[in-house]
Amino acid sequence: MPLVIVAIGVILLLLLMIRFKMNGFIALVLVALAVGLMQGMPLDKVIGSIKAGVGGTLGSLALIMGFGAMLGKMLADCGGAQRIATTLIAKFGKKHIQWAVVLTGFTVGFALFYEVGFVLMLPLVFTIAAAANIPLLYVGVPMAAALSVTHGFLPPHPGPTAIATIFHADMGKTLLFGTILAIPTVILAGPVYARFLKGIDKPIPEGLYSAKTFAEGEVPGFGVSVWPSGVGGGLLGGG
Repeated sequence: MPLVIVAIGVILLLLLMIRFKMNGFIALVLVALAVGLMQGMPLDKVIGSIKAGVGGTLGSLALIMGFGAMLGKMLADCGGAQRIATTLIAKFGKKHIQWAVVLTGFTVGFALFYEVGFVLMLPLVFTIAAAANIPLLYVGVPMAAALSVTHGFLPPHPGPTAIATIFHADMGKTLLFGTILAIPTVILAGPVYARFLKGIDKPIPEGLYSAKTFAEGEVPGFGVSVWPSGVGGGLLGGG
């Protein structure tokens, strides 16, 4: 019975968000309240459980998201994102820039949680799209695909790690087979799927990015530009 109630809650959540376009946070709180009451929990216990769950999640993510956003902003404002973008475009060419984004996203996503990698890579994707004069979705989808696949398939991310623990699977083999499955998945969900979206040219949302162009002598070197993200990923992965 509890699983049935949870399934009903998931269906209700999807219905509120997709059919009725309700704000995701509000829908999540309402569904959590409904599921708790259907499980027979007292109202005060339901509210306390929601507060503890939301507080625990935000407590662990608030600093990461805050500092990640600041790092991404600094990367864009000092010209680091422009240096990375121009280097990748020069090495891979405009035609193959998606593969550069996928490779970068896969590398970043292996060490960082999805939300942190997304915040760090967003300014880079904006800069690449503006510098190469290509649709945002054409490079944004491969980036999101790479981060999503690493988060869903590869330890030490929470989902794959939890599944491996539940089934008493060897963590090394889980990583190996996860990588084997991740590579074709990210290719299909990233560069291949994005080709169908190339004709959709959605502008970058106003206020999220300003096309600031730096002269060649004003931007840091490629190694210096990559260093902050690399150190952050290394520290998190090593910890």
